[in-house]
Amino acid sequence: MKKKVLVVVGPTAVGKSALAVRLAHEFKGEIISGDSQQIYRGLNIGTAKVTSDEMGGISHHLINIRDLNENFSAHDFVLSAMTAIEDIISREKLPIIVGGTGLYIQALTEGYHLGGEKNHESMMKLRQRLKFYSDNELKLALNPENQIQQFNRRRAIRAIELQEFGKGENYEVPYDFGYIGLESERAILYDRINKRVDRMLEVGILDEAKKLFEGYQQVQASKAIGYKEFFPYFKGEISLEEAVEKLKQDSRRYAKRQLTWFKNRMDVKFFDVFELDFLENVIMCISEFLRNREDD
Repeated sequence: MKKKVLVVVGPTAVGKSALAVRLAHEFKGEIISGDSQQIYRGLNIGTAKVTSDEMGGISHHLINIRDLNENFSAHDFVLSAMTAIEDIISREKLPIIVGGTGLYIQALTEGYHLGGEKNHESMMKLRQRLKFYSDNELKLALNPENQIQQFNRRRAIRAIELQEFGKGENYEVPYDFGYIGLESERAILYDRINKRVDRMLEVGILDEAKKLFEGYQQVQASKAIGYKEFFPYFKGEISLEEAVEKLKQDSRRYAKRQLTWFKNRMDVKFFDVFELDFLENVIMCISEFLRNREDD
């Protein structure tokens, strides 16, 4: 029986980190960051890294694990995340993956970006077709050696994907992932993003950006939203106000791309964070996921 892993996704500034801490307390969990920039030491403000107080006593993994001059790929994330998952499970706690880097999270949960990314678009087209198959049609599409003893549509579709694109470039996902997506009305989310940028300025994001500008312009970390927008300002090409507005605009566009990714590429159940019964509904959904275990 596969071990359960919870995944919390959504756009920037929607409230993923705070909810994850609340859920970790509720379900005896630990958090694994699914953010491509929070891995870097010294980049705290621009990456919206959780503070010690915000962690609420909950252990967080995959934060501050790389120096600024080091690269980190989806492959690296999968290996690191699986190590963290096994560690958390070994202590009989629930792994909770939290983040907005869709490529990283999908690499882990779908199991085909470790060299198989070139097949992604074709695989997604196949998946869309298979959604319209009846259970009997799915069973017929499975090779004899891939038949599932107790039929489950999601696992049948995954098995067909693997037999179509080959296991040489993929791996069989060893966990049962449950997904929670966070969203809000666009105007509210954009206002939260704008206010977050204003707060970042107040607490010193310019110092972090200048550190990258002066010593690390060519590294992967400098390509992140939150820092590169200030480089033209440091060069004297634009005003600080223009740089700040560019950061807000880029952050809003990034949030839109994140939502598009999670809604179009992954099977995520979304909840509006400003709905009256938001937390109650999320906890109910997770409780059902953890209670109803599926057979392999």
